[in-house]
Amino acid sequence: MLQQMLNFFGYFFSKPSILGISLAIVFGAVWLACYRPPMISRPWLWAVLCAGAVLAPVAIAVTAFPLRFGLVQVYGHFWSQETLVRWSLLASIPSMYLFGLIREGAKLLPVAVYWWRKGRNIDLKLGLAAGAVAGAGYGILEAQWTLNYILASGWSWETVQIQGFTALAGFWETFFVVALHIATTALAGWGLARGWGWQFYLLAAFLYMFPNYSSVLLSRGLISAIQVEFFIAAWALLVTGVALWFRERRMAD
Repeated sequence: MLQQMLNFFGYFFSKPSILGISLAIVFGAVWLACYRPPMISRPWLWAVLCAGAVLAPVAIAVTAFPLRFGLVQVYGHFWSQETLVRWSLLASIPSMYLFGLIREGAKLLPVAVYWWRKGRNIDLKLGLAAGAVAGAGYGILEAQWTLNYILASGWSWETVQIQGFTALAGFWETFFVVALHIATTALAGWGLARGWGWQFYLLAAFLYMFPNYSSVLLSRGLISAIQVEFFIAAWALLVTGVALWFRERRMAD
């Protein structure tokens, strides 16, 4: 398992492309601009951005290998493979929520460090902005991995002409996944500043898990691949709207 994790870290950065990295940065910048974080007046937010990016491959590796292996062992101890397949709509929920907890926890970590260093007392909007910045760092690094993989798999404009939207689905999904990464951590950062840290952390993990559950519905033939893409986009826009509403509302500390 350790070798798999080490191989993953190498693979995560193994196929760099200027286009993929540039698109990832643009995606992150577009969504982060909606939150107007004070990157100039509070330059420490750049450290939060970098910390979120550094934690991305770590969190993905942990959820992809040790946690997945452990859950397979636990499930296999109590249920047969046939039972798990038959009840996959329910059996997949705990694992997906655990994945969300780890990834949201990784994104929230740099915000929590700053909050702790400030005596557990920071402004609500600053907590939300710091969460958005950490989520952007995580989302950008994950996006460059995804986009570089798509581009290295033989994607071209000729493919778009032949397949239409299907050939662009990976870019579409990545764009909105970055938005979701930013919005969920922004809400978690707001909750941390408000004194509702663990409640909003659990909420962020759920908000992250919910669209991922569409992959289970897809595997069972309950929805189509195109429907998954539009569902992810709609969910990302909804969560972003809620996060921006929290940013603009006036609420006493």
